[in-house]
Amino acid sequence: MARTGNRVRPSRVGRTQAFKQNSVMVASASLLACSPVSAQTAPGGAAPSSDEETSGDIVVTADRLGSFSADFVQAGTFRDSRLRDTPLTVAVMTRELLDAQEARSLIDAVRNTPGVTQAQINTVIYSNLSIRGIPVNNFANVRWNGILPVVNLVEQPIESKDRIEVLKGAAGLYYGFANPSGIVNLVTKRPIDGPVTRFEIIGNSHGTIGGSFDVSRRFGSAGLRVNAGSAILEPGVRAVEGERHFVTAAFDWRPAEGLEILLDAETVYKTISEPTEFALPAAANGVIAIPPLQSPSKNLGAEWMQAKGWERNLLARANYEVAPGWRLAAAIGDSFLSRDRDYSSFGSYDLATGNGIVAVAMTSGNDYRNTIYRGDLSGAFHTGPLEHNLLVGVSYTTRDSRVPTAVRRSFAQNLYDPVAIPQQPTPPAIVPNPSRIEDLGVYAFDRITYGEWFQATIGYRKTDYSDVSRTSAYALKPGTFSWGLMVKPVSWANLYGNYIEGLEPGAIAQQIANNAGEILPAALSKQKEVGAKLEPMRGLLLTAAYFHITRPSSYLNAQNFFVQDGGAVYEGVEFSATGEVTPNLSLMASGIVLDATQESGAAAVVGKRIENTAKFSGSLFVEYRVPQIAGVRVSGGLFHVGRRAVNALNQGHVPGYTTFDLGMSYTFRLRGNRMIARVYGENIAGTRYWAATGSSLLAQGLPATVKFSLSTAF
Repeated sequence: MARTGNRVRPSRVGRTQAFKQNSVMVASASLLACSPVSAQTAPGGAAPSSDEETSGDIVVTADRLGSFSADFVQAGTFRDSRLRDTPLTVAVMTRELLDAQEARSLIDAVRNTPGVTQAQINTVIYSNLSIRGIPVNNFANVRWNGILPVVNLVEQPIESKDRIEVLKGAAGLYYGFANPSGIVNLVTKRPIDGPVTRFEIIGNSHGTIGGSFDVSRRFGSAGLRVNAGSAILEPGVRAVEGERHFVTAAFDWRPAEGLEILLDAETVYKTISEPTEFALPAAANGVIAIPPLQSPSKNLGAEWMQAKGWERNLLARANYEVAPGWRLAAAIGDSFLSRDRDYSSFGSYDLATGNGIVAVAMTSGNDYRNTIYRGDLSGAFHTGPLEHNLLVGVSYTTRDSRVPTAVRRSFAQNLYDPVAIPQQPTPPAIVPNPSRIEDLGVYAFDRITYGEWFQATIGYRKTDYSDVSRTSAYALKPGTFSWGLMVKPVSWANLYGNYIEGLEPGAIAQQIANNAGEILPAALSKQKEVGAKLEPMRGLLLTAAYFHITRPSSYLNAQNFFVQDGGAVYEGVEFSATGEVTPNLSLMASGIVLDATQESGAAAVVGKRIENTAKFSGSLFVEYRVPQIAGVRVSGGLFHVGRRAVNALNQGHVPGYTTFDLGMSYTFRLRGNRMIARVYGENIAGTRYWAATGSSLLAQGLPATVKFSLSTAF
């Protein structure tokens, strides 16, 4: 397969015209969703607010509304369980919190959870995350509605999500091969009982402008909800511009008693220039010279160095109550992404003169596809005084990757006085080594309760895993266990402990490595955790946990090869407080103390701190409803990440940083319609900081940004 051609970077007028053309799709979807059912609009033309909506029992059964905290969790084997009653560390970013922070990306959302940082690259293209110091696998760890592994190489639209869940640690029992960093679960908005019609205009202080809509209707036993949006993107960095478009649809149908069918579809398109990051030089006398922080608006690359991705996600589910208390569930899903990317890094530089080299790795036609088939049976029964909640199932996942050979170009550049870099033609898409991963697993999980105060869990998964390409092949058939205990000394407090074995897919060598694109072998990870969950007052959840994770270590070695070598230990304590302290004060606070160390492997790295892991990171965000002024809310937050090593040898470190946010919203009525005006400032102090590092790469954080939006519901 080969694709060739010349790049023609559209002018601002051309991009605006393209934006208008793509917006026709969004507008057409809006008319399609609204027009057939306009007679079902709520009396007075007012749609329910987030505080007024009542969800059906399809997804978020009887969950808390209008809160920073949640009662239920959807991810993993504990789906539809109370968050307080799960013997795991789970964080939920509710729609209320996402709206308060004007969240538009995954990192915007999950930075509220302890130990989450951006890894290796900037946040402009997509959120490349690390949790508890462990990278999130972008092909296995990000899930759609708890099932479909989406290809997380383009930014997922947060506007169409009801909540974002983070299930911390290993999750091999239910999800098979996935990094023990945790599962990030994207829960889509679903049709609700009452009609919803919302429109929103968004923008920021650098020139971003866009709009979206959210429409939900019921047709008897069926329901449809459509979210769509378009935006021109301006993040405030020189020669970095782009656009994004998305449409997300959710359809529910109950054709018969005890049977429900759920269909989800989403298409996402995003193209944006990718800022050039730093590739650190070799160490001199064991020390790497970290470059000085630049103006966050500086870019050493060019506007034609773009990342362009198109993704399509499909998921079909059916749930059938085969007997009272017993449910049979089946699902099939597919995630496909095609991407062109011009990745660039600035290296081989002299800090005295600023002279260096911008290296560009150009690829076109990067195609990835994940497909999943899943079926399980769940139900409850008793053995004497013990109640069992049993889940048995089977899942089959395939992952196809077609990664073209990168065409590499080098250009002279100066750190202090950047020059223009000439545009290059699009390279052919030559795929020398397509690969296919197959993951077949059967699993059983039993949650055993005794009265109201004791719970035990035990699970086992048997997996048949293979990874085959033209140049290599390997297979393994591991069995993995998990167990947990939970006691409830009082009605509002739970104490728990667990042991979980995880199956971890091999990491992929990054573009700067000599073996770029190589997939490393799969491996086994192990996790132990003890913790406590307290709800001292309705609406406020306090959690604390100690964890100990062992896993194989992968890093860029001194010979510039990305290798799997030895093992690493991640040990720490994390804590959080979420919910409402008073009827007018909402809180989201978290922190983590982490000791991540290379335990075995090459002598040069043993005992070293794992790259891109801070000893402490934390966040605090509060929102206050001003009682003296109806409809006014004010908010503020701080987000801290500590000092981190830039490579496995700890030859350099980037300093810690703290950013500050401020926001305000005003809810009012205009001609009987509910309006919400929001303004939210990110990094209002203009702090300069290194947002991401690892594998001797550095990406600087974005400049201070003021986001704003105006939404209406009718």
